Amino acid sequence: MSYLRLALIGASLTASPLHAEWISGEEAIMGTAIRVELWQDDAAPDAANPGRDAIAAVMNEMRRIDRLMSPFIPDSELSRINRDAAAQAIAIDRELFDLIQTSLKFSKLTNGAFDITFSSVGYLYDYRAGVMPADTQIAQALPNIDYRHIALDSARGEIRFLRSGVRIDLGGIAKGYAVDRGIEILRARGVREALVSAGGDSRLLGNRHGRPWMIGIRDPRAPGREGKPVAMLPLQDAAISTSGDYERFFERDGVRHHHIINPRTGRAADTVRSVTIIGADATTTDALSTGVFVLGVDAGMALVRSLKNIDAVIVDRAGKLFFSPGLAAPRETSNKHLQPKS
Repeated sequence: MSYLRLALIGASLTASPLHAEWISGEEAIMGTAIRVELWQDDAAPDAANPGRDAIAAVMNEMRRIDRLMSPFIPDSELSRINRDAAAQAIAIDRELFDLIQTSLKFSKLTNGAFDITFSSVGYLYDYRAGVMPADTQIAQALPNIDYRHIALDSARGEIRFLRSGVRIDLGGIAKGYAVDRGIEILRARGVREALVSAGGDSRLLGNRHGRPWMIGIRDPRAPGREGKPVAMLPLQDAAISTSGDYERFFERDGVRHHHIINPRTGRAADTVRSVTIIGADATTTDALSTGVFVLGVDAGMALVRSLKNIDAVIVDRAGKLFFSPGLAAPRETSNKHLQPKS
């Protein structure tokens, strides 16, 4: 989803005699900054470094997922789907099949506000070049946006588009999924405290050495890439995703055209500036941050209140902040991911 970097504020720690320390790595993958930060207990400087190996394993997994799911790589599995699935049912990689199936569940949950077929119109935009489709182009392609145009055969592992002109893009869920896979890799290697982020999608493993991770939510209209935070959240063992209208956009005649497309209009959703979702896994928070962004404050918060262990912070188009009930009083909430400041 996105290019927001999260501000991290934690304890100031020094390495022990056994070289226990926080280590980190960052690379540009999946069109965004991938960052891994973890606590390494006892790596000696002259021996193999398991923490660095773990970070490298996460980066390799991110590259693998990108090769599988990127719509910008011509020979990716996703690109093959977009080329061939309207003509016939095609067998696809099971991992990708399962994520598309998960995407359709979020489409139903959000009443179509989250819809991977948005790309049927979305591909006509070029945000770097400031190019948008003509009204006639949008009108012609808009009927192709509908998640119900996707037919999945679980027994055969096949996908088919029921309408010519349908295209899919997993940009609203794939980075969250990749972050979850990164956490799984770290946990399997015995890491107990870590952060994995892909742009605006992050997941936290444990806490930050006895203190909560402090995650900042960017002011959508603050200048600069980092921006100042409008809120700080103390979190542990949680995922957090932010979708914002400042990530990929251009302005024309006073209108901001950004990459979060309203499936009903084929144009940028325009009732909020950013949505942050907190939950247990990044696949869920990634998809919900996009869906709630399209739904807007009232319908979006109603959806959040209906879900267990999900919280949200919304900045509307006037810059006003809205917090879900679980964030209004963190010391009293039952949401296990929120941790009071010490």
